[in-house]
Amino acid sequence: MLYWLADLSDVINVLNVFRYITFRAAGAIVTAALFVFLFGPTIIRMLRLKQGKGQPIRTDGPKSHLLTKVGTPTMGGLMILSGLVVSTVLWANPANPYVWVVLGVTLGFGLIGFYDDYLKVTKQTHAGFSGRTRLALETLIAVMACFALAMLGRAPLTTSLALPFVKDMVIDLGWFFLIFGGFIIVGAGNAVNLTDGLDGLAIVPVMIAVGSFAGISWVVGNAVFADYLQLNFVPGAGELAVLCGAILGAGLGFLWFNCPPASVFMGDTGSLALGGLLGTVAVITKHEVVLGIIGGLFVLEAVSVIVQVVSFKLTGRRVFKMAPLHHHFEQLGWTEPQIVIRFWIISVVLALAGLSTLKLR
Repeated sequence: MLYWLADLSDVINVLNVFRYITFRAAGAIVTAALFVFLFGPTIIRMLRLKQGKGQPIRTDGPKSHLLTKVGTPTMGGLMILSGLVVSTVLWANPANPYVWVVLGVTLGFGLIGFYDDYLKVTKQTHAGFSGRTRLALETLIAVMACFALAMLGRAPLTTSLALPFVKDMVIDLGWFFLIFGGFIIVGAGNAVNLTDGLDGLAIVPVMIAVGSFAGISWVVGNAVFADYLQLNFVPGAGELAVLCGAILGAGLGFLWFNCPPASVFMGDTGSLALGGLLGTVAVITKHEVVLGIIGGLFVLEAVSVIVQVVSFKLTGRRVFKMAPLHHHFEQLGWTEPQIVIRFWIISVVLALAGLSTLKLR
């Protein structure tokens, strides 16, 4: 909504700042953070009142969780998504279609996660609704988003895969792009979901990844900088920096309440939505492979679960003491703060590695 103030810049010169993505991204960060800070306590009280016993704790998980996390409400992702929507509506250019595609995927995944959390809380079980149904719904949303992106972008780049470290090399996937892009979005959503198992563990790596993609979006959407760095120019993608800024601000606000000991968990409502957002932004900016580097922590968590399940089914043995990976380190005797902070450090290193691909060609 505030974007249109730039139209009045002929009358009031200072309003010209609303044309700048960097200014509006900064405004989105502050707005989302303040929104979550101000309304977070009220939302947490409502969740605690409605949920009673809070999120059910897995009996097959670390035994310490049965003592330290019982009674903590879930669905805290509602705080993040509320801050995202309010901030994006205020600061983003409403005429930019990429903003609405990303918001659609984020809220769609958030709705799936919300229903899953709702079933867990009402039935007091850690199992939500059918995994196949959930995956089918996620895939439907992701493929629809990729179809919209294929229609919006410039052919053949819009359906192509760009490779990092190599200039001017793209692989046109044709309509296979729908499957590939859908896999990236669904995979990112579930990878973040698997990472969300300790207080503060998921939200900071998400913020690091989102901050990285805010910069990537801005560069890719700027013809001058994209040409200088020999990246594929995607007109309109720069506006996603505002949306990423909103997530960064909302994440800061949420971390205030999610730091150990957490007052609220983000639940599937938040983790699925945030992962879906990251995947969609990566597909739009043609940095799907770089997402695997910047979001390498999420990849490791997801792979640890896949390896554990496959190994147990084929050999009857477990590779890790417990999956996902953060539970393995808990079983090794690492404290929760040790795991969380060390995983944050890994996320920073991976983000720097991913961002280096912008220059190394």
